[in-house]
Amino acid sequence: MRSSNPVFSRRGFSRDNNGYAGFNAPPQAGGPAANPYAGTNPYAQGGNPYAQGPTDASAQGTQAPQYAPQTTRPMTMDDVVLRTGMTLGTVIAGAAVGWIFLTQSLGFAIGAGLIAMVLAFVQSFKRKPSPALILTYAAFEGLFLGALSGAINDLPKLSGAPMQAVMGTMAVFVAMLVAYKTRIIRVTARFTRYLMIALLGFVLLSLVNVLFMAFGGGDGLGFRSGGMGILFGVVGVVLGALCLALDFKQVEDGIAYGAPREESWLAAFGLTVTLAWIYMELLRLISILRD
Repeated sequence: MRSSNPVFSRRGFSRDNNGYAGFNAPPQAGGPAANPYAGTNPYAQGGNPYAQGPTDASAQGTQAPQYAPQTTRPMTMDDVVLRTGMTLGTVIAGAAVGWIFLTQSLGFAIGAGLIAMVLAFVQSFKRKPSPALILTYAAFEGLFLGALSGAINDLPKLSGAPMQAVMGTMAVFVAMLVAYKTRIIRVTARFTRYLMIALLGFVLLSLVNVLFMAFGGGDGLGFRSGGMGILFGVVGVVLGALCLALDFKQVEDGIAYGAPREESWLAAFGLTVTLAWIYMELLRLISILRD
């Protein structure tokens, strides 16, 4: 199962034969092996002593594998929550600095946003998560969001909009978590395929709109104001929310398969990227509605 999150979709908890295999075949109940993860667990191949795997030779029809000495424990939900809290805390700290000191320096804020984008792409293409790189990304992302939010908040018509966007982002996260845990939303191959198609269309339309704005002036295709802007903003928020479900699935699979603890940094990074996207879409949508 591949997430639409640009972090998870590039590598997620999935690697080639030189590392961890991909999660293309989630464990199915009632399979031929006694252990539901037998034959599909990517972490059972790398000498991971904590990986879920057959406990006896009869489960595979051959001699049970001998694991290497223990080197790391598997990722747990506590690890994901802790790293996500650290990453989001860094974003909030950076946002506070941007709000206080950079509101009148939007050029610097845009530079911080570009740096954050570059760092995000660098981490996405790295084979292993880098805590220092992830936290640095979070700091620059926070500077950008804080400065932009402060500038918007200073506008008379939009005062309070950033706080509304923050509350909306929290509400979306909680709602999607409840929907995922209660299986109201089920992340299946069809769900992922359709969401990826919708995301591709959304990104392409956004790029076309930017080109029209750059060369034609004004609001381009009208996706940033008026009724079309509201519709486009709602679609962006919905797609971001659905991406959270895919991120939850990746985390759940990583824990079930016994992913190494360091992968919790990747989970935190992916969730942070998605939440930042949802916040930006909500902030834009609220700005259009209140302007």
